[in-house]
Amino acid sequence: MKTLIILVFGLTVVLAGCGGEKPDTAGYRAEIEKWRSERLERLKSRNGWLNLAGLYWLHDGMNSFGSDSSNEIVFPVNAPLFIGTLELKDDTVYLRDTRQPVLVNGFPVSNIKLADDSSDKPSISELDSFVWTIIKRDNRYGIRLRDLKSPLIRSLTHIPHFETDEKYRVVARFFPYNTPEKYKVQTIIGTEEESLVPGELHFRLGRKNYVLYPFAEEGRLFLVFGDRSNGDETYPSGRFLYMDGPDENERVIVDFNKAYNPPCAFTPFATCPLPVKKNIIAISINAGEKMIHISLKP
Repeated sequence: MKTLIILVFGLTVVLAGCGGEKPDTAGYRAEIEKWRSERLERLKSRNGWLNLAGLYWLHDGMNSFGSDSSNEIVFPVNAPLFIGTLELKDDTVYLRDTRQPVLVNGFPVSNIKLADDSSDKPSISELDSFVWTIIKRDNRYGIRLRDLKSPLIRSLTHIPHFETDEKYRVVARFFPYNTPEKYKVQTIIGTEEESLVPGELHFRLGRKNYVLYPFAEEGRLFLVFGDRSNGDETYPSGRFLYMDGPDENERVIVDFNKAYNPPCAFTPFATCPLPVKKNIIAISINAGEKMIHISLKP
């Protein structure tokens, strides 16, 4: 009976892998090129990762900030010397006594409560070319600072990648759970996040069957995975991949040609999740983005 179950499972995965139509080669390559171009545009956008200029953790009480070294939070040298104070009190952050014309959500303020990024509408603070938000990670609060004039926006013109290979576009079978499972996910900064795994992705690549565990995210599936190319040709801490949810036959297109570097590959000011052990597979995925070599010094 056990042998029969294994054979049935193997046949199911093969059928799932063969169930999708193979893309037109020329059209598919054009699709991937378009995806790469749009990906670079997103990185360079106002909310992209290339303009990050700082990540500062707040302590309880008053936190003075500005570029002068006497501040508790020291902004980059091209920021004003003294900007104001951020108060962390009872898990809430307040902007206090600004010395500069800071805008919050487009309006000039001097004292105001700031919503962090766990809320539906986080507060956006602006001064000159600098934009910052309050982030919450576990029970920690910090400032994520952007410089919209960051030189990296202009200097990065290309992200290295593998040649497009259609064999890495696989059709997986999705096996949903009756109830999504909660996974504890470690981040690159040592904190822990909780993510929901709605089911399993079973697929065949080469001559072997594999299983991956995607997270549910805004109606789509999000994968943080590692493979044997990590640290050699690809980013050491794994890569990311988005997928549309399953179709009416519980099939999901897993296109590793769209695997991309996490934000931490571009900036030291991101808080990237790491692959859970189950999502580190014993094969080199030679598809998608390669490791990028840029200076990550603040």
